[in-house]
Parts: sequence; structure tokens; C-alpha cells
Amino acid sequence: MSAPQAPQAETSTVLEGIVAGVLEDLAARQAVTTELDLRAALDDVAAPLDPMPGFRAAASSVIAEVKRKSPSKGELADIPDPAALAAQYAAGGAGAISVLTERRRFNGSLEDLRAVRSAVDVPLLRKDFIVTEYQLLEARAAGADLALLIVASLPGDQLARLHDFARELGLTVLVEVHDEEETERAVEVGAELIGVNARNLKTLEVHPDTFGRLAPLVPADRVLVAESGIGGPADVQRYVDEGARVVLVGEALVKDGAPRDAVAAMTGLVKG
Repeated sequence: MSAPQAPQAETSTVLEGIVAGVLEDLAARQAVTTELDLRAALDDVAAPLDPMPGFRAAASSVIAEVKRKSPSKGELADIPDPAALAAQYAAGGAGAISVLTERRRFNGSLEDLRAVRSAVDVPLLRKDFIVTEYQLLEARAAGADLALLIVASLPGDQLARLHDFARELGLTVLVEVHDEEETERAVEVGAELIGVNARNLKTLEVHPDTFGRLAPLVPADRVLVAESGIGGPADVQRYVDEGARVVLVGEALVKDGAPRDAVAAMTGLVKG
């Protein structure tokens, strides 16, 4: 496997710092578990689940996130049992469940992903800062069905290479964009599932108008996911009206005392 490329110079210092930490932690894991070990582990993993039929339905789907903390908000929720939370999401009708696996800024882990996989039978997204093929192998070996690729952290041909490798593994790829140039790149690599993140990676501020600005740049045969700044059904409805089929929600759900009901309230909304 080729060495990961450094993020583009214009990428936010926040993102650069996160990716630097991710690579340090990755090196430690690679010293223990080789690529060959991961490939061997794939033989014992069930075939990946396909979330796209549900995501392509006319009504809104929710990717419900297991998320303990974030760089912008700090500690969000104490989640001692991610599997139990995921079970609540699944009972509420989540179309998929996202599990943060980045350790330093989000307090997540691959162990969380494995625990959730053992508890639910809905598609799982590995939410992390993936910049190498090794991480995609880790995702599949841990039972993930989807993987996140953030365009801002993948310069040159790295996005296309990782997108193609993920598809070879059977993973559905959520390609995340933040501006017009990134959206164009996502479309060009053939991304079927494109997430528009309203959070500015340079300031960590949320700009809800980002989705409406970028959505028209995405062909109608792709599926759009709205990310960040979603507090409840009213926000979901706004994004659905602007073309979202799917919403990815973390903070609002982990803080809600009734996550099952919260997911259900955001699911099944149609254009007004």
C-alpha cells in the first residue's frame, strides 16, 4: 500500500491536527495487526449490508450516530454502552448507525464499532478520518458496511483510489463535502452517496445554508446526506425540502433522553 499523502495546504489546521493524530494512532495499530491479519479476518465477517435501497426511498432516512464528544462542543454524552444506544436507534427506525472510531478528539474506538455490530442488524458506518487503505480494511473487518471519506483530507488521486478500494471491499462510501470544489470532486469519482457537511472545517461554525447551495451541483441519480446542525424534525424537514434523502444526526440524539423516539420523529419525512 502506498503511503498516505499529507492534507492540502489550504485545509484547516483543525483537520490537519486531527489527521496527524489519526496517523500516529494508526501506526501503533499497524505495529500490532498487519494488513495480512486484517485480510484474513475478512473471511469471518458477514457480507456487508446495503443501505442504498432505504436511502433512495422518497421519505427521509436517519443515520444515527454514536458520538461521545467533538472538537467543537467537547463532551457530549457519557455512553458506557454504545451497543445499547445503537439498539435504541435501530428500534426507532434508523436507516444506518454511525459509530465514531477516532480516539483523540471524539473518544471513539473500533471496539465501539464491534460492540454495535454485535447488537444490531442495520448497516453501520465507520465514522473516522480515513486516509489509508488499511483503515478501510479495519472498517470491514470490524463489521462496517459503510465508510466515510472526507474530500478535504484526500488530495490528488487519493480520494478516487480510496473510493475504489472501499467499493472493492463491498463498502458503501459516504463522500463528505463542504464547498463547490469538493462537491465537484465527489461527483467526478462517481460517489453514489454524498454528504454535505454544514460545519466549516476552518472555524467549526455551522452554516445551514451550505446544503442548499451545494445540492443543485449534485446529479439527481446520487443520494444526498445532510450533516451537522440538525436539532430535530424541523431541521430535517428543511433539508428534505432542499433535496436531502438522508440526515446524519449525532449530538441531538446522544443528548436526547429518548433516542428511539427522536430517531422515529426524524424518519419518514417527505417534501412539504
